[in-house]
Amino acid sequence: MDNKADNTAQSNNNLVNNLHISSSSIFTSKLMIALVVVILVGIGTGYVFSKIGSTNKINGVEEPVDTTSSKSSKVVGSSDTKTFKDTAIGTLKSGGINGEGAYHLVRPGGNSQNVYLTSSIVDLSTYVGKKVKVWGQTQKAQTAGWLMDVGRVEVLE
Repeated sequence: MDNKADNTAQSNNNLVNNLHISSSSIFTSKLMIALVVVILVGIGTGYVFSKIGSTNKINGVEEPVDTTSSKSSKVVGSSDTKTFKDTAIGTLKSGGINGEGAYHLVRPGGNSQNVYLTSSIVDLSTYVGKKVKVWGQTQKAQTAGWLMDVGRVEVLE
């Protein structure tokens, strides 16, 4: 039995090892060099990825900087037709209705057919007075018959 107890005590001693940590810093020179290299590589790849492509992301929506489809038609804004699936054609005018929309599209059929517009992606002021096609997302309105957040504009004239 003593032999068995000695073996058990000896095996317990083998299971527990003393971990000696030196009082020197955990950050050795090799570790510091590796960290600096990793940081520099991260900065470099971030810079390269920021320069690739000609799109900006605003609120999670890709926005091409400017695309021209032909001499007579200019398309500006997002190419995301899933988000901006509603379309309307008319002449763009300044002004909303009772605080809804900053612009409106004048369409045949009178004031009841106007589409009131806002946009956080496209600067609509540059298209005032022009016949345009807009792609957008219909918003809930209190007064306007149709309120749209515009994501894409095509100049037709």
